[in-house]
Amino acid sequence: MDERDRGYTINRTFDAPREVVWEVWTTPEHFAVWFGTDQVEMRDVTFDLRVGGSWSGVMVLPDGSEKFWHGVFLEIEEPSTLVMSISDEDVTTEEYELYTLRLEGDGETTEMALRQSGGHLSDEEYEYAKAGTSSFMDSLSGMLPRILKARHDAL
Repeated sequence: MDERDRGYTINRTFDAPREVVWEVWTTPEHFAVWFGTDQVEMRDVTFDLRVGGSWSGVMVLPDGSEKFWHGVFLEIEEPSTLVMSISDEDVTTEEYELYTLRLEGDGETTEMALRQSGGHLSDEEYEYAKAGTSSFMDSLSGMLPRILKARHDAL
């Protein structure tokens, strides 16, 4: 196995149309809510949602310290595929992790496969990253009913 293929995959089913899940992934206001989770604030999130465009945000941890997250959008096929680099390092290097998002839907539900890869973390660090990303997906799942209700109420 190529070292860059090391990582983890999270599969989830969401009770929301694929277009809504896509929107929650690609809109800075929504991303700021789930990426930080309910316990951790994510502020100053910016997206230049185009291939080669960048994204960034500042995570404010419970102890008050800040972690700067950033990356580049590498592939965008709305509403099915999003590939973006992701790093919490202060400098941009050629060594980065990738989030590869695949969404499939039937109109009512969405099957998500999210892969973090790159081979730059130890096995233990990948386990921590997977746990953190799983909590992000819990937050994402929790906000979908509110978004769907707001859309329904607006009709």
